[in-house]
Amino acid sequence: MFDFSTPVDRHGTWCTQWDYIADRFSSDDLLPFTISDMDFPTAPCVLDALSQRIQHGVLGYSRWQHQDFLSAIEHWYVQRFSCQIDSQMAVYGPSVIYMVAELIRLWSEPGDYVVTHTPAYDAFYKTIDGNQRQLLACPLQKRGNDWYCDMDHLESLLAQPKCKVLLLCSPQNPTGKVWQADELAEMATLCAQYDVKVISDEIHMDMTWGERHTPWSQIGRSPWALLTSASKSFNIPALTGAYGFISDPVTRESYTRHLKARDGLSSPAVLAIVAHIAAYHQGEPWFDALREYLHANLLYVADSLNAAFPQLNWQPPQATYLAWIDLRPLGVDDRQLQQELIETQKVAIMPGYTYGEEGRGFLRLNVGCPRSKIESGVAKLIAGLRNIVDPLTQNPGEKS
Repeated sequence: MFDFSTPVDRHGTWCTQWDYIADRFSSDDLLPFTISDMDFPTAPCVLDALSQRIQHGVLGYSRWQHQDFLSAIEHWYVQRFSCQIDSQMAVYGPSVIYMVAELIRLWSEPGDYVVTHTPAYDAFYKTIDGNQRQLLACPLQKRGNDWYCDMDHLESLLAQPKCKVLLLCSPQNPTGKVWQADELAEMATLCAQYDVKVISDEIHMDMTWGERHTPWSQIGRSPWALLTSASKSFNIPALTGAYGFISDPVTRESYTRHLKARDGLSSPAVLAIVAHIAAYHQGEPWFDALREYLHANLLYVADSLNAAFPQLNWQPPQATYLAWIDLRPLGVDDRQLQQELIETQKVAIMPGYTYGEEGRGFLRLNVGCPRSKIESGVAKLIAGLRNIVDPLTQNPGEKS
């Protein structure tokens, strides 16, 4: 019913991933697998709804506090997570990261500590530092193909007097970890014990491949905020727009007041509201087909890499369409690999060190694209690895 295989030329559309690749990789002739948007048009129902709204002709100031929008969110949470959400807690913002930054400012002071699991989405580091807070890193531990949090270490961080916020990424980017309900419950207990507030970024909540995502709203005890958007799932980030839930009414009022009075953001982007409503009410068939396609892309990456380098035994992540590839068994040098990929293979894949020290030895490859692009990118990655990896560590059946 839906075509995800036909490439769409995004050149010349002011596209960050394709038109501005040189900003990060110093070359503009690369095949990109970088920023986490997709190369697919959004769902037809979303495009139809946007077209109808544009045909109305008037694009004036708008609002989000209405049942059309809130009921769409409520419907999505029932359908996807089998849970009720309290729309009285709802808030809106231009992006999840803007909302994260505002809540960090509300819940802490300059110099206070913010805990997050690492490796972490690079915007987390920038937001914490940009607001003069200090990062307390809680490194995730890789065992086999799974990732775990050392809860004792997490507790030692949360117990520090200047620790005010746990900034959670759920599911976790870049590892793709889906937090289990018992893990979330233990974190909630610890945060309540040490009076640490929780900001849960759940923008990848819909992209899980096995275990179902558990919203923090079903777990939280101390004051919390759950922040998300349809932007990843339906590939509409350029419309801007995110929403969330803040449990504490005083914080909720302060957040809204700052949004409007200090930052002048009193009117949402009306096309983002239209897109969310259409996506959440009508987009499930398209989204389920997309999920199947993306998961098949991840399996293709695994099969291809493991055939070339069996010692990797790489498996798809539990969530996200971002392949977090552990290349440490090959002993590659990160900088040498990036030089090879950019200068020889002409491909842009995010180096793991972008996401902190714990990301060294990894790559993050975006599979949100037609299979033909994945085939080309993985072939280039394999060729690049063969050019720099010691022949003794390669598949004995392959030539270096």
